[in-house]
Amino acid sequence: MAYFVTGATGFIGRHLIAELVDHREGPVFVLVRASSLPRMEALVRQWGADRVQPVVGDLTQPGLGVDPGWVAEHAGSIDHFFHLAAIYDITADDATNDAMNIDGTRNALTLAESLRAGVFHQVSSVAAAGDYHGRFDETMFEEGQPLPSPYHRTKYESEKIVRDEATIPWRVYRPAIVVGHSETGAMDKIDGPYYFFPVIKRLRDALPAWLPLVGLDLGDTNLVPVDYVAKAMDHLAHVPGHDGEAFHLVNPEPQSVIEMINAFCSAAGAPRFATPVDRSVTTAGPLALLPRALRPINVMNAVIRSAPAQLVLDQTVGRLGIPAEVLAHTSFPSVFDSRATERALAGSGISVPPLETYVRALWGYWEENLDDATGRDPKAVAALKDKYVVITGASSGIGQVVALKVAQAGGIPVLVARGKEKLEATRDIIELRGGRAEVFPCDLSDLEAIDRLCEQLSADLPSVDYVINNAGRSIRRSLKLSQDRFHDFERTMQLNYFGAIRLVMGLMPQLHSQRSGHIVNISSIGVQTNPPRFSAYVASKAALDAWSNVVSSEVVGHGITFTNVHMPLVRTPMIAPTKIYDKFPTISPAQAADVVIKAMVDKPHEINTALGTAGELAHTIAPRTAFRVLNLAYQVFPDSAAAKGQKPASAAAAAAEEAPASNHRETEQMLLAQLFRGVHW
Repeated sequence: MAYFVTGATGFIGRHLIAELVDHREGPVFVLVRASSLPRMEALVRQWGADRVQPVVGDLTQPGLGVDPGWVAEHAGSIDHFFHLAAIYDITADDATNDAMNIDGTRNALTLAESLRAGVFHQVSSVAAAGDYHGRFDETMFEEGQPLPSPYHRTKYESEKIVRDEATIPWRVYRPAIVVGHSETGAMDKIDGPYYFFPVIKRLRDALPAWLPLVGLDLGDTNLVPVDYVAKAMDHLAHVPGHDGEAFHLVNPEPQSVIEMINAFCSAAGAPRFATPVDRSVTTAGPLALLPRALRPINVMNAVIRSAPAQLVLDQTVGRLGIPAEVLAHTSFPSVFDSRATERALAGSGISVPPLETYVRALWGYWEENLDDATGRDPKAVAALKDKYVVITGASSGIGQVVALKVAQAGGIPVLVARGKEKLEATRDIIELRGGRAEVFPCDLSDLEAIDRLCEQLSADLPSVDYVINNAGRSIRRSLKLSQDRFHDFERTMQLNYFGAIRLVMGLMPQLHSQRSGHIVNISSIGVQTNPPRFSAYVASKAALDAWSNVVSSEVVGHGITFTNVHMPLVRTPMIAPTKIYDKFPTISPAQAADVVIKAMVDKPHEINTALGTAGELAHTIAPRTAFRVLNLAYQVFPDSAAAKGQKPASAAAAAAEEAPASNHRETEQMLLAQLFRGVHW
């Protein structure tokens, strides 16, 4: 088998190549512009297959501009020609859509025919159905449907070119709205529902999650994760007997637009929308007798798509990052029948996962990788541009996201952690996005290694402008289970306290010489609230707080300042082993990173949450009452199996062991967790 793929560097294309590399044999030739060869070479290394071979060409040229000699050499040897290179953007203009979608398809088809390819696989879109109202199945195409935008029109016309002009066998794939990977959430651009994410983030940051908002029933949409699309295409391309057919790569159960938005609001921790007037009202009773064009949802869509409304939307919601064109095409009037596709996929194990199973992965990836709010913040850019920011624990969690946000603002993150490979992977991401980063592997539990690190940083960097003490170790174990585990206290202090101050002390000569520098210590809300079972962890963070408070008065005259961030519970790998936290309200690493950016930009002496401040006040004015409340939590939340030193034979055994206590106390646990949001129990 041999393959030729256009659009291999694109989002769907990259995942399709990975599927072909993993599951098929033979060479995979990929079209690439000469200027994109370095990027393609990086992708080939990522795929780990020398079977992927770049072919220089250009989508806008006849025959894709591929060298005739190469075509002559490979004619008759290409079994499958996948054409994915296109514009998948509802906001693109006519000229761009025509050049990429129509001319590009004709050029690709010409090359495929010159190569005498076995099958031409055209990646179209459900947009080819335009504004067709009702069920649109896979046999349907020319149904007289209105084509309301350049994108819809060119998707329809490019598919028509294949159907009418191809002299070789063909298959067509019509994906719905393609979102990120269902496991990793990985996405490469802002598109579709992602345009709404900044608004959801603003709602989350401004309003409590329990506050209901009033929304409108905007009809149905259809989302599919990119890994499903790639896997389905790979499988369907190799099932015999389906030439000349179209496949709908869609969710068989369309999602309500408002339900889709609420799913993302839930993942973000934002308030959700209620629809007091929905389609059960607008399509029932007397309203059901109205012609379709006069029904409320269709009237509203017609108004939104009108030129005056688009102008108004551009000057309102457009300023929030939501293009007016996107609002005009939020929902689908068509219901896409995918029964033929499901039959062809039967037995493959390939199906569309429910949105609720991967919505948190989508949100998390956007928040950590695609949210560009830091780069657009003038204060953040002014404070961080060209500044060297030493970040410990930068290989994952809060530290990694802080590094990405620092680079976004033009700063130079200096990545410090034990794992060199993970640090280099983070640096690669930053450099791929046009930023800079430095990597300095170091075991921060080794004091001598920290001394060498400080010498290297002082010698290699022109300045050390910020130090983020983020690396830490947390231990959740009651004192009664710690009697013969004094090493728990020693190793926690070693990393959280001694390692942190050793790093700052080692860099102090550099900071004094440049007469500037800001240190941000990632402390814990536990220092203010004193939750039970965290004596080792809270004591180490309290020691770092106290040391910083004392040293601040000694060095402030040299322009050296500190911020202690009393961070609430964050959903990071550090808390993952404590399974009880899976149900707890936590903040995301990106939310925590935003707090760290604020600490660097504003340089307050400390950053607290309202609950942390309340806990600190309670311990000051009513310590006995505070200890009684904490003792209640101590009784309600059990020690984990790991804290007891138990190793169940299996995960199922562990679940069975914890089930009785969980069932008995779950209500109390969740009540305390919700009441004291962000506290480590």
